[in-house]
Amino acid sequence: MGEQTVLTPEQEAYNQRIQRVETAIALKEPDRVPVVPFIASYAQRAYGSCYADLYYDYEKAGDAAVQFYKDHPQMDVSMFSGFTSGRANELAGSQMIDWPGRPGTMVSPYSSHQVIEREFMSPEEYPEMLGDFTGFMIRKYIPRAYKNLTGTSDIRLDPAIVLSTSLLKPLYTPQAQETFRLLGQIGEEDAKAAEMTAQYQAKIAAMGFPPMMTGRCEAPYDILGDYFRGTMGIFEDLLDEETQEYVEQACWMFADQQIRALQYFRNANLPVRRVFFPLHKAMDGFMSAAQFERFYWKPLKKIMMALIEMDVTPYIYTEGPYNTRLEQLADVPKGKVLYHFETVDMKEAKRILGGTACICGNLSVTELEFGKKETVVEETKRLLDVCAPGGGYLFDLNGSLENCKPENLEAMFETLDKYGKY
Repeated sequence: MGEQTVLTPEQEAYNQRIQRVETAIALKEPDRVPVVPFIASYAQRAYGSCYADLYYDYEKAGDAAVQFYKDHPQMDVSMFSGFTSGRANELAGSQMIDWPGRPGTMVSPYSSHQVIEREFMSPEEYPEMLGDFTGFMIRKYIPRAYKNLTGTSDIRLDPAIVLSTSLLKPLYTPQAQETFRLLGQIGEEDAKAAEMTAQYQAKIAAMGFPPMMTGRCEAPYDILGDYFRGTMGIFEDLLDEETQEYVEQACWMFADQQIRALQYFRNANLPVRRVFFPLHKAMDGFMSAAQFERFYWKPLKKIMMALIEMDVTPYIYTEGPYNTRLEQLADVPKGKVLYHFETVDMKEAKRILGGTACICGNLSVTELEFGKKETVVEETKRLLDVCAPGGGYLFDLNGSLENCKPENLEAMFETLDKYGKY
């Protein structure tokens, strides 16, 4: 007989945490309610770092995250999402965000990035984008979204006699070469951020904390609204029958593109198989139920079903009120989806979805930052009382935590320790 592998306490804790969360997602009762609060830059702020360090000082930000997990063994997952290169964004001249630490920024070092919503595609350009997506992105989107990368605007490969290198002329114009030079530098900076992210994710995993997700996607409608048309632009598109058709076509195209990109799950050996979807533009009041079904839910569900077929859990992170969407969200296979809620009647969410999908969310980050300790305790107990019975529940906040009173966070963890066991 071979020698039996002896696990370290950290490895045992790692496996127990994975099993605890997976049990809840499968609509069963684990030993206790899994604790998965979305800790964002609070982990940095609480330990002498700040949000800007996630862009410019990886070691300082990473060390703060490691210390947070050392001090909070109640956590069942790592929410450490890694680093973004501020220098890469400077080189590119990124136009869709402003970020802490950028020279000349007005964003606080303790704030997350700020979205600068622009229309990078006009409604008249739908046919071009749909007909030649790669060409549109190279010639139109990149020069608009990254002000320093305009050299791709004239790249067009037209049919010609190809007996030498003449086909390549658009690729070696001075403006194209300058853009390629910058792209090389951007790639180097992004690689540094990725390498440091992997190092700190490994450190946190070695402490016994598995990742919450191993992939990220967006609802196709949100891709179109967030990055191409803007919120007001896509609202206007839904008012015109012709552009409605284009919106629908674009959403199905983005769904297929993301499914192709997610095929790594077929071969990757990952300890956790979950994909995070932040939902931005379909909350109550943003569109009718019929519009939600046609433009938002059906293309999103196609991606979800493709993931489920690969034994991957879609982690659907709704933002804003979703009380009128609950019945539609129930149209998924049993025990295969995790729904997060920001502003929802959790009793109704449990009633409608409890037999179908795992739920989480709803504890106010505003209350954690500005409220009283007693209120945090009461709200934590209320969520446990409403959502925990019968299983299928993870404990989470209603949003991403950037700051809070330390005593409020500790009160939350103490309440979970006391009342979170089944």
